[in-house]
Amino acid sequence: MSKCIAFHSYKGGTGKTTLACNSAILLAKRGYSVCLLDLDIYAPSFHLYFSKEPRKWINDFLTSSADIRDVMIDVTDSLNNQRRQSDTIESIKRDDGNEVEVTGKLWVGFSNPQKKEIFKLEIADAETKRQAIRRFVQFREILTSELGADYIIVDTSPGIRFWSINSLAIADILLLTLKMSDLDIDGTRIVAEEIYRFFIELGSKAFLVYNMVQGYCVPREAVSVKEGLSNLSTYAIAQPLLGDVTSVTQLPQRLNEIEDPGSISTNLGVEIISFIPCYCDIQFLKKEFLTVIKYRHHPFTSQIEKLIDTLS
Repeated sequence: MSKCIAFHSYKGGTGKTTLACNSAILLAKRGYSVCLLDLDIYAPSFHLYFSKEPRKWINDFLTSSADIRDVMIDVTDSLNNQRRQSDTIESIKRDDGNEVEVTGKLWVGFSNPQKKEIFKLEIADAETKRQAIRRFVQFREILTSELGADYIIVDTSPGIRFWSINSLAIADILLLTLKMSDLDIDGTRIVAEEIYRFFIELGSKAFLVYNMVQGYCVPREAVSVKEGLSNLSTYAIAQPLLGDVTSVTQLPQRLNEIEDPGSISTNLGVEIISFIPCYCDIQFLKKEFLTVIKYRHHPFTSQIEKLIDTLS
């Protein structure tokens, strides 16, 4: 039985795309067959992340002009090539010295970034939109039956929009991603009250993921990241806002001093599943979506592993 996990947020800039991509790659590394879908219909970005130009797009599948195997691209070999080309060799080795291959499969579905294709779905007539919704509902079943997907990871459009809500409707697990800002917290509360309550009542599980949490910076002992920062050991690390945070497990307690991160969880019954610190070096990477494969010992990778362990 496949499991579908959707990453969603009230607004953009919460890092949900990076979290979705790294989660999918990590699951593929663990031997699962994974389908990663760019369902941010209004502002798709996977074609830039993976440097792919598919022959057919998810848009074509929704309008019945493409088969699922025309839309989904197997990027497993590309991931292993990225792993072999990594400059941080120690991050792609096991303790016994053997290289870590991606033993599962990662299929990626791309949405068309062209304005006319976005508008075609957005302003379609009623019959065309009904047809697209029917195809959309079938999407998960087809991915499972034809590609053998163990996991389907969905990156959605932020906010409360037509395709955002439909993307959440096909998921078992909804991860509402937010940052520690008043705008994010207040907006997330609205989304949870107006949208998530409905899906929870229908049987979906919803969780809060606090991402890019301020007050922590990457520790000096972390691996050197040669993209962006030439030598992390000589990098002037910013003073943590919350004092000397020596352990990620201290974050929730320290955060209570400046915010009430648990208020949404308590009021809405949506559990906080993860606090992911803001790692400065990851933010400046050109390919941060590959962190779990290129920098296996980075603390960000450990955070994604914990997240996946909790959900799987």
